[in-house]
Amino acid sequence: MNPIKSLFFIVFTCLISVTSFSQTKDNDDTLSLYESSIDNQFEYILRKSGNFKGTNGQPYEAVKRSMFLALRAHTKDSLNTVHKNLAETQAVVKNQAKEIADLKSNLSNTKVELDKTNSEKNNMALFGMQMSKTNYNVLMWAIIGGLLALLLFFIYKFKNSNAITREANHNLAKIEEEFDEHRRTALEREQKVRRQLQDEINKQKKG
Repeated sequence: MNPIKSLFFIVFTCLISVTSFSQTKDNDDTLSLYESSIDNQFEYILRKSGNFKGTNGQPYEAVKRSMFLALRAHTKDSLNTVHKNLAETQAVVKNQAKEIADLKSNLSNTKVELDKTNSEKNNMALFGMQMSKTNYNVLMWAIIGGLLALLLFFIYKFKNSNAITREANHNLAKIEEEFDEHRRTALEREQKVRRQLQDEINKQKKG
């Protein structure tokens, strides 16, 4: 092998080893049993556990009791915190669901009131019945037209009755005039007959 290539390979291998060792050391420094997450605490215990072989030659890993108890306590605390947060979240969700239901109910009531207001605005009440403004206007104009027609009819009948009354009065005056003329004529005829009768009486007396 070329000496230069061999030297380059050795330097490269050393750099990789140093980098890996540095990262491992940094990871070990970030891991802690008291100031890290539960996952990091488990990782910390796994790395701090000791390896040994049993009597049967099977490998085992030993963990300090104090570390195990501390991890258990931390896990319980974490679970209690999670349960507490979950309960608080469920309470918030329940309150929000109630608020949403109330808002939906209020929205539904508001929509009903709005529909009622629009209906009252677009409809008119007549004799206890609701009808649209268009039908109401048509009905009102029909009633006005009917009343106007009745008024014109009564005016016509009144004028016609006036004409008939004037004609009847004229005919009555004419009849009265004719009656007066007839009575005067009859009176004159009666007076003439009486004079003639008196003349005859007088002649009979003289004769």
